[in-house]
Amino acid sequence: MPISQARVPTAEASRYLKQLCRHWSHKFPVEESGDKGRVPFGEDRICTFEASPEALLMQVATPDPAGLTRLENVVSDHLLRFAFRENLGEITWSRAA
Repeated sequence: MPISQARVPTAEASRYLKQLCRHWSHKFPVEESGDKGRVPFGEDRICTFEASPEALLMQVATPDPAGLTRLENVVSDHLLRFAFRENLGEITWSRAA
């Protein structure tokens, strides 16, 4: 399954992880524990988060490249909305080969 990941430098990674997981927990069976989170957007579409003191690591996986791009955009858009007080800059995703 194609995978893409992004590392977003921020001192608020833990807070954003919790906000993102809480937001999607109304629709999906989200798993969140401390510095890790997992959002299954469907059987074949998954996003994971990991917070450190200096960054939020996000990883998305889905079977097709077009779906991967859509999932990257959905996750990025939501993070940027929640982080409106902080300029996170452009979120750059890198694909695993």
